[in-house]
Amino acid sequence: MLKIFFGSGILLFVCLNCFAQTKKPNVIVIYADDLGYGDLSCYGATKLHTPNVDQLAKEGIRFTNAHATSSTCTPSRYALMTGQYPWRKQGTGILPGDAALIIPTEKTTLPSLFRKAGYQTGIVGKWHLGLGEQVEKNWNGEVKPGPNETGFDYSFIFPATADRVPTVFLENHNVVALDKSDPIEVNYKEKVGNDPTGLEHPELLKLKSSPGQGHNQTIVNGIGRIGYMSGGHTARWTDEELSLTFLTKAKQFIRDNSKHPFFLYFTLTEPHVPRMPATMFKDKSGLGLRGDAILQLDWTIGELTKQIASLGLTGNTIIIFTSDNGPVLDDGYQDGAVTQLHGHTPWGPFRGGKYSIFEAGTRIPWIISWPGKIKPGVSTAMVCQVDMIQSFAHLLKQTIPDGDAPDSENMWTALTGKSQKGRSILIEHGNVLSIVQNNWKYIEPGKGPKLFGPVNIESGIDEQPQLYDLEEDPGEKNNLAAQHPEKVRELAGLLQEIRNK
Repeated sequence: MLKIFFGSGILLFVCLNCFAQTKKPNVIVIYADDLGYGDLSCYGATKLHTPNVDQLAKEGIRFTNAHATSSTCTPSRYALMTGQYPWRKQGTGILPGDAALIIPTEKTTLPSLFRKAGYQTGIVGKWHLGLGEQVEKNWNGEVKPGPNETGFDYSFIFPATADRVPTVFLENHNVVALDKSDPIEVNYKEKVGNDPTGLEHPELLKLKSSPGQGHNQTIVNGIGRIGYMSGGHTARWTDEELSLTFLTKAKQFIRDNSKHPFFLYFTLTEPHVPRMPATMFKDKSGLGLRGDAILQLDWTIGELTKQIASLGLTGNTIIIFTSDNGPVLDDGYQDGAVTQLHGHTPWGPFRGGKYSIFEAGTRIPWIISWPGKIKPGVSTAMVCQVDMIQSFAHLLKQTIPDGDAPDSENMWTALTGKSQKGRSILIEHGNVLSIVQNNWKYIEPGKGPKLFGPVNIESGIDEQPQLYDLEEDPGEKNNLAAQHPEKVRELAGLLQEIRNK
């Protein structure tokens, strides 16, 4: 009898051990908005201290050659969700707040991949990938299709960006706290309703708009927005509460799903404009409201990781922290980002920024943490957000149907530090395209301004081909196209070949 009991005990131990080893990890992708390579102290910032993000980097892998596909938000988010370069599809540029959904509902997306693998999936934060089947939509009923139709079991979002109307939250398909007797109307062509605008009543603004950048239409919470909105007054958010609201909903999703595998896409609004952090962060950075917003971002990460630890989930949770594109200072509001920069370099050692085809447009922070499973360190492997679908498909042992995620590559060994070899080729996307192969970067010729004047960022556009050796010249100061015409022809041909696929 003792032998039978002892043998059963061994069998139970073995089964439990196998279960522990095969339990699916939770995955949280934290997506910052307009955060530059040089905005974090773990990436070299000396004027800002970001201890919570630094701790993630200390526990995981910090990548120095990581990229969004694009130097603006909507296309980068499209690529992350679909595994497809956004320049392959029309209509994936920066969307207005009333745009129709651009994510296909019949193809594999990042959340639908996790859902197929048995995960509960959620998005909390910024969406900016369109809603509904057309521009004209009824904001006072169910608004769909949207995140839920692209693979998320739960969504708590705002439709576009904080500087665009409608300035409301949507939980799943409905506007939160909407009073049906005060219906919402949104128009991006002409004024609707009687709400004051920043153009007509600048004296009502608590955050002044930058001239000529269009942030002077309907005023919400003392801030002029892009677009016109009427109604929905009880549903309109308060900017100072945005991040706290998103954090609360993210923590609720984690708590509600802590007993089974979950995937959370936590899309922060910092440090995108309008920068209006909670009062406890204002004037704390010494770098204006943009610096204060980054401190708020860092605090948010700390609160999230504390909750994961308190639930005993740390060892079984993968956290990826990254950004949708490079930094911009003056992007519509006069908030001290320019006048109080004080030597801070959001772009790090690179040239350009948001909107630019130069490296600072797409070279972004990227940290992955999985305590006990990923050895901490620094990686120089070239990785891109478009690769998340194939990489997680590998981890989850899922098959991607032919035709889905066509530009995504399996980078799991690079992402987990088992290899320093990442992508061999990457297409970067601004107003023109560039291609990076090994240390060489070729920027195709194009027409357009060399300086995006309103935001004071170099575009990288030139009518002549450009070629840079990123290993020797990461700041892209020395155009080598004339010295290496054979390399220009080679990379131009390769770019065209990939474009035609």
